[in-house]
Amino acid sequence: MNSPNLIILYVKDPAESAGFYRSLLGREPVAEAPNFIAFALDGGFTLGLWRLSKVTPQPSATGSRAEIAFMVPGENAVSTLYDDWRKRQLPIAQDLTEMDFGPTFVVLDPDGHRLRVCEPDK
Repeated sequence: MNSPNLIILYVKDPAESAGFYRSLLGREPVAEAPNFIAFALDGGFTLGLWRLSKVTPQPSATGSRAEIAFMVPGENAVSTLYDDWRKRQLPIAQDLTEMDFGPTFVVLDPDGHRLRVCEPDK
């Protein structure tokens, strides 16, 4: 069976976005080209940053219609990460709040992609 292993975000400037994700993920890219930069993620996934003007075929819509979620285990882990990312002055789209699935918050990357932090499913 085929399993997805690459998440691609369309970005205005891959180098700018790579700086953001380099700091956020605490790791260096595994591939760098003028229009595409990739980061290896845990669990066999790769995060790709592709220059929007070079995407073929061009996307037919814009806007936030998806999120990348970081599920962080441990008591108070979500609130601890919220405090850290707030101190880094990352743009907060949703402050730390309790939802039906537990504590969560959302920050935005330089292109407005939504990054949600929450607890793993139990």
